[in-house]
Amino acid sequence: MKWPIPSELRSLIRAIQRNHALEHATIHVLTERCPGISLIGRSDWKGYLLYGNVDTDLVEQAAHEALVRLRSGERWLAVHPRCGTILATTGVLSGLAVFVTLGFSNPRGRWRWTHLPEAILAATVTAVLAQPIGLLIERYLTTSADVGDLSIRRVYRQPGSRVPIHRVETG
Repeated sequence: MKWPIPSELRSLIRAIQRNHALEHATIHVLTERCPGISLIGRSDWKGYLLYGNVDTDLVEQAAHEALVRLRSGERWLAVHPRCGTILATTGVLSGLAVFVTLGFSNPRGRWRWTHLPEAILAATVTAVLAQPIGLLIERYLTTSADVGDLSIRRVYRQPGSRVPIHRVETG
């Protein structure tokens, strides 16, 4: 069954997915050029932000290269192993595992320290499994390597921050 999603909302979600893919691809390209670089990204429907000590011209070059490479079929660039999607997936699944474990091991609702090892084991196993699950969620839900007619409108450094913040606007 498909949920009825208004076309405006579908367009907004699609824009965020494409920008998220381009953000990851840009980070991959920057990492290839500057091994060891530390970057954080955040996407929205208008583009994305990159936080990190990198030259604005390099960000712009990497964004354009990333877009070309996504269009040429390098779909793997859209997924990044350090994405917040994986962190969120790990947190949610580990939390649920602990909740379920404590619920099954303690049907009367009383907390006992003796149940802590089972809860830790459940959280650990789930955290290990969350990585590949998070990558799948990233690949099929939170990003879209099919960037279509996406274009880069401008790239600039935002003023007034101690940590360099670069804005990549798309359209």
